[in-house]
Amino acid sequence: MGRLDAQVAVITGGAGGIGLATARVFLREGARVLLVDHDEPALQRASKEIAAGASSHVVADVTRPEDVERYLQTAVARFGGVDVLVLNAGIEGVVKPITEYPIEVFDKVMAVNVRGVWLGLKYGMAEIGKRGGGSIIITSSIAGLRGSPNVSPYVTSKHAVVGMMRSAALEGAPLGIRVNTVNPSPIETRMMRSLEAKVAPDAPAQAKANFAARIPLGRYGTPEEVADLMLFLASDESRFCTGGVYSVDGGRSAAS
Repeated sequence: MGRLDAQVAVITGGAGGIGLATARVFLREGARVLLVDHDEPALQRASKEIAAGASSHVVADVTRPEDVERYLQTAVARFGGVDVLVLNAGIEGVVKPITEYPIEVFDKVMAVNVRGVWLGLKYGMAEIGKRGGGSIIITSSIAGLRGSPNVSPYVTSKHAVVGMMRSAALEGAPLGIRVNTVNPSPIETRMMRSLEAKVAPDAPAQAKANFAARIPLGRYGTPEEVADLMLFLASDESRFCTGGVYSVDGGRSAAS
C-alpha cells in the first residue's frame, strides 16, 4: 500500500530536477501525477522518463491565470480532482548587484516565483477544497530565510512565498488544506549549474566548491532528498503540519 494511494498530485516546474524527482516518488507511492512546465521539449522528455500510466503532463505558463486554471482543470478532467499541489516552478534570474540589476529580469523573477505561486494558491485551494482538503507544498529556498548578495530578486521572491504560505495556511485550515514550504540549500540541478556559471564564468567548479563548503554536511543535496520531504508533506504522516518552513539544507540554515 502506497503512502499516496488514490491521491492526485499536480507538480509545477515538473520537468526540472526537483519536480521530476518528486513525480517519481509520488508515483512510486501510488499517486496519479500531472506534470506542469512551460518548456515543452523538457516536459516531453520528463514524461518519457517516468513513462507511467498514472502520469500525464500539460504545458502552461504559471504567471498566466488562464494557464493556471487550465492545468488544474486538466488534472480534474484526467484524474478526477486535485489532492496535492506542489508549487515548484521557479527561476533564478541573473547575478548582479541591486544597482546594476535589470528591471525586466526582476519583474520576470517575481512573476514566476511569486505571482505563479499566488495564482496556484488562488485557483488550487478552491479545487482541493472540493475534495475535502489536501496538501499544498511551496518550494522556497534557504534564500527565503537569509540574505545573499547579487541575487536580490530571487532572495526577495523566496522570502515572499514564506509569508504567502503562512497566510494561505490560516485560510486553508478551515477547509482541511495544509500549506507548507520546503526550503532547500543548493541542490544538484540545472539552476545551480546556471548560478555557478554566472557567479564564476571562468571557474564554475570552484564556485560549486565554495557553495558546498558553506554547507555543514559538506555537499549539495540531491533532488531525491528534497522529494522525500515533499512526500512527507503530501502524505497523511504530516496531517498536523501546516504553516511550517521545512529546511532540507545539510545544516546550512543553522550556520552563520
